[in-house]
Amino acid sequence: MMQSTSHLLMIEPVNFGFNAETAVNNSFQNDSGADLQQNALQEFHDLVSLLQKNNIDVTVIKDTEAPHTPDSIFPNNWISFHPDGRIYLYPMFAPNRRLERKQSVLDAIQQRFIVAETVDLSEPESEDRFLEGTGSMVLDRINRIAYACISPRTDVELVNEFCRLANFNSVLFSAKDVSGVPIYHTNVLMCVAEQYAVVCLESIMDKTEREKLIKSLVETGKEIIDISFQQLNCFAGNMLQVVNADGKYLLVMSSQAFGSLRKDQICRLDKYNRIIHSPLDHIEGAGGGGARCMIAEVFLQPK
Repeated sequence: MMQSTSHLLMIEPVNFGFNAETAVNNSFQNDSGADLQQNALQEFHDLVSLLQKNNIDVTVIKDTEAPHTPDSIFPNNWISFHPDGRIYLYPMFAPNRRLERKQSVLDAIQQRFIVAETVDLSEPESEDRFLEGTGSMVLDRINRIAYACISPRTDVELVNEFCRLANFNSVLFSAKDVSGVPIYHTNVLMCVAEQYAVVCLESIMDKTEREKLIKSLVETGKEIIDISFQQLNCFAGNMLQVVNADGKYLLVMSSQAFGSLRKDQICRLDKYNRIIHSPLDHIEGAGGGGARCMIAEVFLQPK
């Protein structure tokens, strides 16, 4: 079992913009003005180019004009791909994000990879219960642990249902931002790589929950790299470790996230992987998600 993959899915935006439906519980979003689609598209292409230059295989699928899906640039929330050939589809909080589950994306993946089964978990949307993929759950794939901070977008029962189906165990906790607002997605406060974990421990207010998380990370051999609230707000928790075609590990993040890191933190990360970063200011500002949110890891077997 690999923690990281060299195959990534990214969705090219055609109508990126501030999404009022998600802003109700995503405190990272702000309505940052004009030319968002044009600026986001440039940032998207720059990140794809950076990944490809580093020998990462990126399947780029252009979004469709209709239906209108302003957050389609963040596919990791509605779909995940697993080494057993399964694809999971997830229940989404915002009605306009449910429209991102497009058959055209599934068809494009099936052209390149072997799919054994598609598991549709989206039904609980009708009951206002949600689980937004690898935004809601940060997966330690090697040790089969799903880390999840419970929020309006991350339902406890649905985390446990995914774990039952995928043969994972869950480590659950609550997390709040510096203003005391529940953090909407786990992947903005933590990143689990093969040998380390980046996590904003001060966001987990409950001491027992925080100690349980630390214990799990330590027992699974992860070096813990703690980040501050200020770094969290710069999307320093929203990183993803990938491995390129040469077997070299890379850590992908935004330039804002990289700029927030201290020298000692960079040195600790550099021990395990080379850091690559690209500016994502407009995407992070209006979309409330960073580099990790833009990437769906594909663990399926290529055809």
